[in-house]
Order: sequence, then C-alpha cells, then structure tokens
Amino acid sequence: LCVKRARSQLAVEAKWEVAVERNHFEAEFLRVVELEVPGLAPALLAEDESQGFIVLPYLDPSEWQLWKPQLLAGHVDSAVAEAVGTHLGKLARVTRDRPELLQQFDTTGLFHALRLDPYILECARRHPDLAPALTALADATAARRESLVHGDVSPKNILAGRSSSAVVLDAECAWYGDPAFDLAFVLNHLLLKSVHRPDAAADLWAAMQTLMEARAAADAPEHAEAVQRRATALLPALLLARVDGKSPVEYLVDPKKKDAIRAVAGRFLRDPPTDTYDIVSALIGDQDNEQ
Repeated sequence: LCVKRARSQLAVEAKWEVAVERNHFEAEFLRVVELEVPGLAPALLAEDESQGFIVLPYLDPSEWQLWKPQLLAGHVDSAVAEAVGTHLGKLARVTRDRPELLQQFDTTGLFHALRLDPYILECARRHPDLAPALTALADATAARRESLVHGDVSPKNILAGRSSSAVVLDAECAWYGDPAFDLAFVLNHLLLKSVHRPDAAADLWAAMQTLMEARAAADAPEHAEAVQRRATALLPALLLARVDGKSPVEYLVDPKKKDAIRAVAGRFLRDPPTDTYDIVSALIGDQDNEQ
C-alpha cells in the first residue's frame, strides 16, 4: 500500500504554504476518474479525511517507472505521451459542463495558491515589464469553468507501464476549470527537457506532437482546437515559471539556457504565439529539419 498525506509547507526553497485539505480533493478526483476515466490514476482504497490520509495501491517498480528520469536520460517513448494525451482529452470530454462537478471541485482558492500565484503571478512580481500579460493569463485561466482539471500533469507524476500505458499521480491540485492548463503544463515539461537534452529534442518534439494529437482525438471535436489555442498561450508563462517561479526545475543550471528561456518566454508573452511549434522553433530550433 501507499499512504499519502499532504504537506502544509511544500518541498521547495521558497516559503510556500498551502492548506492540507487538498488531500481530500485528490481523493475526490480519484473517485471521479475511477468511474469516468479508468486507468488515468491509481484507485482510491481508503480515505481518513479527519487525519488527512489517503490509501492507494503500491505500484511495483518492476512494472511501473517514473517518466521523468526516463526523459532526462534521453529515452522518449511517444506511446506514453499518447496515453497521457488520451487520458487528458477524455477527462475534459466526459467532465465538461457538469454542474455537480463544478460544485464538488470549487477549489479555485487552492488552485490559485498551488498554481497560479507561485507560478504565473510570482513571475509577474519578478518581471514587472511582463506583469500585464502574465496577470491577464492568470485571470483568464482562473475565470474559466469548463471541466475537471488534474493540475499537476508533470513527468515526475507520471508512471510509465511496461505496455506504454500511463498512470498520473498526485491530484492535489484538482479543480473544475480550464483543461488547457493540464495540456500546457505537461507540454512545458517536455519542452524544458528539450532545452536540457538537445540531443533528444527531436524525439521530445515528436512526443509533444503525439500527445497533442491524442488529446485532441479524445476530446470533443468542437472544443479540442480552442483548448489547444489556450494551452499555447499559457506555455510561455509556464516556461518562465519553471525558471523564475517558486518551483524552478532543478536540472536547468546553465545560466545561458535559463536566459534563453527567459528571452523566448518574454517574446511570446509580448506577442502571443499562434502555434505551439512557434515556441519550439524559437527555443530549440527547427526540429523537422533536424529529424
């Protein structure tokens, strides 16, 4: 078994305190997806809400491995990206416009404390020249109530199975809001790893394409394009956040690479991109030519 309890102070250098009640919303998220999107997340075996514990099955490392170390090692399995994209598309499709879920996951305050403030608004405080664009993105994201959102779709929270399946962990940021956030969040991590591992950049771009296509195919056709547009608009803010927000990625230590990310993020915050590939091309070059 795996027994989990939320921290009041998150494990980062900056002061970042968040209510531990988020553990209950993770339990609620797991209850919903077990019925609506089976396979997306681990089963919830038990919850002790008064003590803040949830109990999950232990997923054997001989069968399941974290995706993050695989990507950092340059091993990119696009089938895992496809599984993640399919999960995200289906999650948005089956939970969209559900008033009962909106009421159940009315967690905008938590989402602001866990995501919008430490990531996007922290960058607005550190980059006053970009603050209007960053604040507008945060406000637009916070205002949308469309579908159930995981909120932390990061490779460190994705277990890759032997059959290229994927399970997404740590749904403490669960929120009924904008599904574009989940898409932008995971694409951002793949893009950052392209900067860290330029030798694997072509494979990572291919995984990004696969993930986007799978997500669009699993979502309702009339919504998929709009979600992709909003995710593309969010991506520069999230890029900047993982350099200058409260939770910078630990593997980017080269000051030149950090400055390159700042420059590209600033460029597209001032002049929003029309396509995700615009950002990829500006940051890591023309991957189609390199392939």
